[in-house]
Amino acid sequence: MSKKFHIDEAELLCKNGCGFYGNPAWQGFCSKCWRDVYQQAKQAQLQLDTQQKIRPRTLHGAEAPSFSKFEVKKKQHVGKRSQTVKSIFRRTPGKDSPGESVTKKETAARRISAESQQVGGDFAEFLKMLSKPAALDVSKHVRALVERIQNNGEAPVDDQSEIIQDFYQIMIDRLQAHHVYRGVSQGTIDKLMDFMEKYVMTRLYRAIFCPVLTDDEEMDLAIQKRIRGFHWVSVQHLEADFAVQDPVVRAIVDSAITDIIEMDSKRAPQDKLACIVNCSNHIFEALKASKHDEPASADDFLPALIYIVLKANPPRLQSNIKYITRFANPSRLMSGEAGYYFTNLCCVVAFIEKMNAVSLNMSQEEFDRYMSGELTPPDQHDGYMCEGLRLMYQNLNTLADLRQRHEKVMAEAMQLQQEMVEFKDSFKQKIQDVLARTPLTIKPRKTKADIDAEIADQDLLPSPLQPQVVEAGTAVV
Repeated sequence: MSKKFHIDEAELLCKNGCGFYGNPAWQGFCSKCWRDVYQQAKQAQLQLDTQQKIRPRTLHGAEAPSFSKFEVKKKQHVGKRSQTVKSIFRRTPGKDSPGESVTKKETAARRISAESQQVGGDFAEFLKMLSKPAALDVSKHVRALVERIQNNGEAPVDDQSEIIQDFYQIMIDRLQAHHVYRGVSQGTIDKLMDFMEKYVMTRLYRAIFCPVLTDDEEMDLAIQKRIRGFHWVSVQHLEADFAVQDPVVRAIVDSAITDIIEMDSKRAPQDKLACIVNCSNHIFEALKASKHDEPASADDFLPALIYIVLKANPPRLQSNIKYITRFANPSRLMSGEAGYYFTNLCCVVAFIEKMNAVSLNMSQEEFDRYMSGELTPPDQHDGYMCEGLRLMYQNLNTLADLRQRHEKVMAEAMQLQQEMVEFKDSFKQKIQDVLARTPLTIKPRKTKADIDAEIADQDLLPSPLQPQVVEAGTAVV
């Protein structure tokens, strides 16, 4: 049977033909082309809103519909935000609260996490490698960006994404053209961009990751529930070349699952992408081990990645993908190893959202029975499972083996007991037979013979044995 899951390299590229990797979240465009399309659509929407606002009022004095879809959606999200538990804990005191202006900076300082402080310290150490004017210029722009985002926490996440993406482009152009960075090598510029991205994203993580004004959380719950419903999908259904019965392969698969789960614990986009890269490398390693050290192809990778995502069910998967899409340096996603694997992950999520009976090459009736739990794969216990379940089934198998051995020992002991009883009866019967055949005769007790006593029949003895008298009173034989 041919592979059902196959994506050509061309299908992963931007549909605008620029040569960079596209993304389903950007409707198949790369980040650069998507921004161009988004800006055009935004300008058209603004012009439409302007035209609607200048329309005359109706005869009844009611204002003509002048709100765009964005405004309606914003009002809905504002109402939603006021009702969320997250907003209750984030809610700040009102303007009339005493001492608010005094404690604002102290509160912000307390909110800085230990990870942010660590990243800030590393960033400060790196800036010491630059000249003082260059370091001051970088610090000024980074500080301005952080304050701008923090002071506009109510702004739509798309606007925040645009601000940060503009910051990346402005700083790249500034690092290459401004005179204070003259003499800085390209390698140093790349490292500086990495440090700026990591510092800014770590500082702003709580404010911009899974914001309450979006439906990211609902999408997380939806994809998590859907993946949980596909717990029965095995390597055979996906035609993934994983020899999960092999302990070596199983250990590598565990590492890949751990990598994709750890993505949620990271804050910086490049760290999240590193988890995806590590997961993908472990997948190729597991495929190679399953094929007895034969190299795996890209056609083998996609179904294997689908299998890993289904078994891992990563927390907040949609939020992490959208966070990387919105705020990662676009150069990471447009090309390179991280961009390729991230694009594949987006395709996997899109496939899982639409996965049905046809996708798994089975009948609708069989698919429905699997989804309802009425049917389970016959080799479910032989396939991949988490360490806890694997240990449980291993212990159950050990107990079953011990029970069989115990029953065998008990049966052999009962058999030995029966044989001992039969041997005892047989031995008694043989004794009875011998006694019956040769009855016991009690002979008189033997007395001690006296060689010097007179024998009445000594004349009957042969002549050499007859006693002769040599002297009176002495007999010699």
